[in-house]
Amino acid sequence: MSDDDMLTYVRASARLLALPLDEARVARVAGHLQRTAALAALLERVDLSVEDEPAELYCPARPVPGAST
Repeated sequence: MSDDDMLTYVRASARLLALPLDEARVARVAGHLQRTAALAALLERVDLSVEDEPAELYCPARPVPGAST
């Protein structure tokens, strides 16, 4: 996606979600989104088998009453 396309996408998304973004913030969000997309593209190129990425179940512990967090 080009820089202009990304800016247009961020503006449209913000408008749809009623998020008041000024142009400086639009540019920052677009920059972060482009970096995230670039990282995702790198990960997509890695050929993983089922053994490389086991599907484990995460079960968080219940909070202990009186314990500090």
